[in-house]
Amino acid sequence: MTKTAKAKLQQIQSVKGMHDTLPADQPLWEKIRKTAKTVADFYNFKRIDVPLLERAELYERGIGADTDIVEKQMFLFSTRGKERLALRPEFTAGIARAFIEHGLSQLGSPLKLFSEGPLFRYEQPQAGRYRQFHQLNFEIISNDDDPIYDAQVMIAFWRIVESLKIKNASIAVNSIGCKNCRPAYRKQLTAYYKDHKDQLCEDCRRRLETNPLRLLDCKEEKCRELKKEAPIMIDHLCSHCHDHFKLVLEYLEEIKAPYALDPYLVRGLDYYTKTVFELTAEGVDFSLGGGGRYDYLMELLGGKNAPAVGFAAGVERIIETIKAQNVNLGLKEKAKIFLIYIGDLAKKRCLTIIEDMRRNGIDVAESLGKESLKTQLNLADKAGSPLALIFGQKEAFEDSIIIRDMTTGAQETVPLKKLAESIKRRLV
Repeated sequence: MTKTAKAKLQQIQSVKGMHDTLPADQPLWEKIRKTAKTVADFYNFKRIDVPLLERAELYERGIGADTDIVEKQMFLFSTRGKERLALRPEFTAGIARAFIEHGLSQLGSPLKLFSEGPLFRYEQPQAGRYRQFHQLNFEIISNDDDPIYDAQVMIAFWRIVESLKIKNASIAVNSIGCKNCRPAYRKQLTAYYKDHKDQLCEDCRRRLETNPLRLLDCKEEKCRELKKEAPIMIDHLCSHCHDHFKLVLEYLEEIKAPYALDPYLVRGLDYYTKTVFELTAEGVDFSLGGGGRYDYLMELLGGKNAPAVGFAAGVERIIETIKAQNVNLGLKEKAKIFLIYIGDLAKKRCLTIIEDMRRNGIDVAESLGKESLKTQLNLADKAGSPLALIFGQKEAFEDSIIIRDMTTGAQETVPLKKLAESIKRRLV
């Protein structure tokens, strides 16, 4: 083969920012999904799944045309029918669209919804951040802005993290007001930053003209320093937002949730109003997720008024935190009995034995591609199997099988028809 031909056969690697979830990590992923499902069930959140693909306009209208997600991070493309579509960068806008489209308000209020799955953003990959990533998503949609719902979504998030034994988690919480009180704050914030315009990064100079609240979310060091002296929203809340936020904090205190006020916390999506929050933990320098209230999104997307609040938690971020904290979740897989065969006839009949074990609720491991007895016994030992079943030509003719205790080495021959009963007795 020529060098040119070899060059064409170079190994193909995964796309930048995408990642594989290998078998070794699957138990941890499954644990997180199971924990989220348990919390969702307890707090009465119903599962909803929305498409990976939506019309780009949904996110442009819902999230905000001036946000980083819409301006820089969405995966956009046109179909053959000239539709502008986007891979979903977040859940909430799609769930709001589904709520309106299918008349889910008929299911009663409040409606609690839970989702989980992959999302896509064209970001620079780094710790806790990928171009394909996964989130757990909880939403409460109601007919009022009762602050108890804000507290409930934060409690659900906290319970997931607590159940996963993540240490020293804390909720940072703030209020960014509503459409009545925010304009005055926005005006004062703009005035402050205009006096320091030369010190802003390039993105923030642009944000100053289009969406000044986003300046508080900038991660550039010089902008973070400027933020320390910026006016804070809490000082400008109207009476309704003030009372709403006060009650949110009282509800968190009622169940002793670990929270801290962060007067400069904002979220990167335009639909947020009033409460916003993020959850952090020791050992990592990113949040595990966050959320907030969005009272105007339904109307913005053409539906009726339906105040709502929700959160999204990053699965990859949770996993990195668990690993950084060396959390022991006891995820060692349960050892299975190991089926060993000797000879072609026995190999063929092994399929029947395996299916019989399945019907009796007995987990079986095997390596039917290996012919050496020694190799198969070594694999059984390596797998930590408590019992090995040895099935040879003689046993195949006699409808029997050998049960070997892998700890003591003791063996016993039993009839195949009594195999399930004999295994269950030994595994008690």
